[in-house]
Amino acid sequence: MTISSNIEPSDDGGIGKPDCPYCGGLGYVLPDAAPGHPDFGRARTCVCRAEEQSKARLDGLMRLSQIGALADCTFETFIPEGHGLTATRQRNLRMAYERAREFAERPQGWLVLKGGYGCGKTHLAAAVANRQIAKGRPALFINTPDLLDHLRATFNPESAVSYDERFDQVRNSPLLILDDLGTQSHSEWTQEKLYQILNFRYNAKLPTVITTNLELEAIEIRMRSRMVDPSLSQIVHIAAPDFRRAGVGDDQSDLSTLNLHADKTFESLDLRERELTKMQADNLRRALELAVAFADEPQGWLVFNSVAYANGKTHLAAAIANYVADSGEPVLFVVVPDLLDYLRASFSPSSQSRLDKRFDEVKRAPLLILDDLGTESATAWAREKLYQLFNYRYSARLPTVITTAVPVEQIDPRLASRMLDGRHCTFFVLEVPSYRGKGKGGSRQRARQA
Repeated sequence: MTISSNIEPSDDGGIGKPDCPYCGGLGYVLPDAAPGHPDFGRARTCVCRAEEQSKARLDGLMRLSQIGALADCTFETFIPEGHGLTATRQRNLRMAYERAREFAERPQGWLVLKGGYGCGKTHLAAAVANRQIAKGRPALFINTPDLLDHLRATFNPESAVSYDERFDQVRNSPLLILDDLGTQSHSEWTQEKLYQILNFRYNAKLPTVITTNLELEAIEIRMRSRMVDPSLSQIVHIAAPDFRRAGVGDDQSDLSTLNLHADKTFESLDLRERELTKMQADNLRRALELAVAFADEPQGWLVFNSVAYANGKTHLAAAIANYVADSGEPVLFVVVPDLLDYLRASFSPSSQSRLDKRFDEVKRAPLLILDDLGTESATAWAREKLYQLFNYRYSARLPTVITTAVPVEQIDPRLASRMLDGRHCTFFVLEVPSYRGKGKGGSRQRARQA
């Protein structure tokens, strides 16, 4: 019986080896299937071609990969102690290094490296790829926006690679490393493509490494749900500051005005025991206790509110900041009107900082002190920026201290609702009058306790 009319061509139409005992040089074989069977008359690639096809796919994968530019990013060139880090941060960076090295030796599941700019996550991700390549195993390392550009490029009629072929290369890569997830444009198409890739690899349990600057709450929910699955994924947060700023000295932000409050410590706070009533003195002492406890373990939000000015709110907030900074941890202390001025200044053509990067620095600060909320101009733009800031830090549960002399009912309801959430925020009303004093000494005392 002749079945040649039923034969479908092999996937690549290629030619096999002339001396192959299976195909005789055709490059494909016919399975032994009876008429009516799904495989009847359907040609399959012969084993003599399969190896060549596999090598061609891997070669194409390596051409797509960007690891060549990061060939020097290895575990041997990484500095797990960092530069001038506190003991806590050294332990954190060492842990990230060990997790990445373990993954590189035996890639299983997903590894998510998250942290700020320049903290070392891309180096560690590239080190994983380089270790695998050194073992003769393929790895696709690619920046997320560049990956999407490669996919778009296949729509060009002159493209040598079809979209389906490129997409299949990526999602089936034996090891995929997506660098800088979250820096891509957030169009529906890009979100959909990334979801399809991650969902495929999640279901197939293919080894994947992802680096991101984003908090997990800011990642599209379908992708996030797969990234946080503890049965497949391990998430490593790197707390180290930017390696590229090593040797600059203090890693406190240039936005911070904490240097103007160097004298404000817990020890220098005047409790005014001879001046206040017992109820007022107890109230001030309780505020100090809350501030000390927060400084020891910054968690959640702490708000100091009062209708009086110059009664110690800023002193308490600055004392928290100084305590944390003295322990070697970063803190951003900024007066709210000044913060908005900094953000507006980034619109200037001569500005050295982009608005998005400047705003991102504030949003992600490990500890943020916002002084004098409510004294800013209440423009629509200012309200929107403050809401974005509050909402991000509230959702990400980032430690925040706020001082305000504005009654809470006069604060933007979107901000007030987060400040009054007792699950995550301690809202304390400071019920003491402004500091009093006589003569020049009194004026200096009031200035110190503002």
